[in-house]
Amino acid sequence: MSSRILVIEDEARIADFLVRGLREEGYQVEHAADGPSGWVALQHGTWDLVLFDWWLPGEDGISLLRRFRAKDRKTPVLFLTARDGVGERVEGLDAGADDYLCKPFAFEELLARVRALLRRPEQSTSLALDYGDIHADLGSQRASRDGSPLDLTAKEFSLLCLFLRYPGKVLSRTRIFDAVWNEQYDGLSNTLEVHVKELRRKLEAFGPRVIQTRRGRGYVLDASGSDEA
Repeated sequence: MSSRILVIEDEARIADFLVRGLREEGYQVEHAADGPSGWVALQHGTWDLVLFDWWLPGEDGISLLRRFRAKDRKTPVLFLTARDGVGERVEGLDAGADDYLCKPFAFEELLARVRALLRRPEQSTSLALDYGDIHADLGSQRASRDGSPLDLTAKEFSLLCLFLRYPGKVLSRTRIFDAVWNEQYDGLSNTLEVHVKELRRKLEAFGPRVIQTRRGRGYVLDASGSDEA
């Protein structure tokens, strides 16, 4: 059975573009044009993915998302908005969005993000991930080590959660880029290395190194191992 997607969008032109395009890709799609009708659909439907617009008549998307997350912590949510400031992105993610796409956007990019969200392990029933003294709460998007909160960016949190889902398994740079950045690794960018270095720094403020380098293969979450780099 194809995935069920709810689109909550008040701009008729964009809504029609999204609904028609996603249906042509084989998804089952329903549309709500404002906050109140969106809330009804969220309460009475079973969805594999929800697309939220920020500005909605009746109730804005942030408020609607917070209410939804109080009841449902696991359904993936993609936020669509013309607001592209860092503060707005952080607010959307903190409210419970799993990903963020700024208007205008290419439909191909939307499809790539939809596919990535639909295949994410977050769709499991677990709301938390743990490894040793490291804890990540998927609902609140917060993490801690040895009881001390970790001040992580959204990407660092996603990176940590990926490692926590596959302890002891070497993850290639290609796989990490696909899961965290929704992009193909080009072999040239040092973005991943910078994020791993910063995540390590924050984790190691409260304990020994747990993210190990495996030369030529990638990274692994292994408290008993050591770097090969």
